[in-house]
Amino acid sequence: MRIVQWSHDALDDLEKQVVHIARDNVAAARRVAKRIRETGDDLGKFATGHPGRVSGTYEKSVNRLPYIVAYALNDDDTVLTILHVIHTSRNWLPGDWPE
Repeated sequence: MRIVQWSHDALDDLEKQVVHIARDNVAAARRVAKRIRETGDDLGKFATGHPGRVSGTYEKSVNRLPYIVAYALNDDDTVLTILHVIHTSRNWLPGDWPE
């Protein structure tokens, strides 16, 4: 099992998404946050993502939600770092993170 770390950027991304949803529905925002966190944390057991658009990264879709968890593995495959949480509607070109 790998150690899962959430970067500051990923936590900021998650917070922005939750705040946006909570404007209309606080309960839905909590459910979305929980599902995204579980998806990221589960990667510690099974890193089931596919190669990412940014070199050296991987991407995992959040089941039944329009989000992608972008992550990287350290050299000896013992630490997985969640880099970003990205809504799938974002214009995301290969090689760089969406702005």
